[in-house]
Amino acid sequence: MKTLLLFRHGKSSWSDPTLADHDRPLKPRGIKAARRMGVLLRDQGLHPDLILCSTALRAHETLRLALEAAGIDTAIEYTGQLFHCDSAGFASVLRAVDNSKTVVMIVGHNPGLEEFLSQVTGRAEELPTAALVQLSFDLSDWSQFDESSRGQLLNLWRPRELDKTE
Repeated sequence: MKTLLLFRHGKSSWSDPTLADHDRPLKPRGIKAARRMGVLLRDQGLHPDLILCSTALRAHETLRLALEAAGIDTAIEYTGQLFHCDSAGFASVLRAVDNSKTVVMIVGHNPGLEEFLSQVTGRAEELPTAALVQLSFDLSDWSQFDESSRGQLLNLWRPRELDKTE
């Protein structure tokens, strides 16, 4: 059994039109949401064995803030393949994961994350910025992952919904 966490980056800023999309930082709302989701990771006992993160600045910042809030120190691999990644790209990245890793987190972007989630669960779900998804796959080895792999959606947390329950 393998667990996959999908984490969309926090809300990013468009205030500097000279910045490339890849280099946009988080807005204050994105910073707050990233920290909030880090607390959720801690409270839910979700500790990834490996994190695969987009090279985009907003993904880096989201991950750093969440891990600080969660008190998690784990292996992180940054890959440009996750910037504007599609479902086939996610499958390819997962197939290459070392099988000793049971819980893997991907930090990425829409629309790719939503499309991938829909493909592996058969459910269309909205993933606003800083949303976190927990999936379970009946796989003994990540190398078995392909575009036909199906997972079970265990949890979907959206920052604004969490704030309403507190």
